[in-house]
Amino acid sequence: MTDDPSARIESEKAAAAYAAAELVQSGMAVGLGTGSTVGYLLAALARRSLRKVSFAASSPATERAARNLGLRVLSLQELSGGLDITIDGADQVAADGWLVKGGGGAHTREKVLAAAASRFVVIVSENKLRRELQPPVPLEITSFAAPYALSALAPSTLREAPPSPDGNLIADYRGPIGDPRELAARLSATPGLLDHGLFAPELVSEILIGAAGGIERREGARRGD
Repeated sequence: MTDDPSARIESEKAAAAYAAAELVQSGMAVGLGTGSTVGYLLAALARRSLRKVSFAASSPATERAARNLGLRVLSLQELSGGLDITIDGADQVAADGWLVKGGGGAHTREKVLAAAASRFVVIVSENKLRRELQPPVPLEITSFAAPYALSALAPSTLREAPPSPDGNLIADYRGPIGDPRELAARLSATPGLLDHGLFAPELVSEILIGAAGGIERREGARRGD
């Protein structure tokens, strides 16, 4: 590993992505997340000699990148048989298995793809590990509900960023997280909030962490569907 911190992080992202790419086999239907680590995954998948693999993308950016590499991208509706595996990055991974996702504003679609797959594999660099989750927690909110939802979930702020893949507003909850399960329930119960970036441990099958000593594998709480 290099002594340059930024280069080391990129190397760890790539290592985790390459390890996850090896889990994809010919004939599979694969969900793809969004973000820089997924970029390494797409490149690794494009280099493999896989046959009859179909992909569902969580964002237009991922779909464009995948198509440019020659990967076959279909809608989730077209993949009516479900997904064999979804692979995605994370912004934070807590010691108890909870995740924060949504730095790219695609967390609602990412959560759908994670739930729709038989396996959800998370790929991260070592700097994403936390003892406990820290704010902010990304939110996707309808424009009509924004004044109410932001007030009900104070302190929350709209993000100066493009809309979500489905055209909704992206905001961030900046208050204390405390018990992630309690906060997730509070967020989910807020009218006008489509989804949030807290991902429960039981959604995750495996976490692949790129580290100085190689790939660290953590088993998630989710068992085979």
